[in-house]
Amino acid sequence: MAAALLLSGCGHDFDVEKAVKITDVHTGWYDAGIVQGKNKLVPSISLKLQNTSNDSVESVQINAIFWRLGATEEWSDHFAQAIDRQGISPGQTGGLIVLRSEAGYMGPESRLQLLQNKQFVDARVEIFAKHGSRTWQKLGEYKIDRQLLTQ
Repeated sequence: MAAALLLSGCGHDFDVEKAVKITDVHTGWYDAGIVQGKNKLVPSISLKLQNTSNDSVESVQINAIFWRLGATEEWSDHFAQAIDRQGISPGQTGGLIVLRSEAGYMGPESRLQLLQNKQFVDARVEIFAKHGSRTWQKLGEYKIDRQLLTQ
């Protein structure tokens, strides 16, 4: 274990799922504005990553995979740099990360009416992270709350 932590400080690969945990999760449907004359809502998640290791964690990438409930194929994804080269010190929490789907629902009705439409299908999101050339590690899975987000 000490060797793995030492390597993480030297810029080598480490097990990101053991070094960070997700905190401060908020989900909902983001108001993506008017597209082609219709209101558009997209699933959104905001979160923070906390360093749970004994060493600084840096250069972590994150990917959110959005799914409609009951679907067998992913709906959309959002890739981002979650922790930059400056890193997060042991026990500290990084800044807010907002991940949104490109895919969503569009309709002529109001945003609140879109959320209440009988054909509306709820969504979930899986959060994966990786460091360096390691494979993606699943950090969590969350249902998207059926609430309107404006930020």
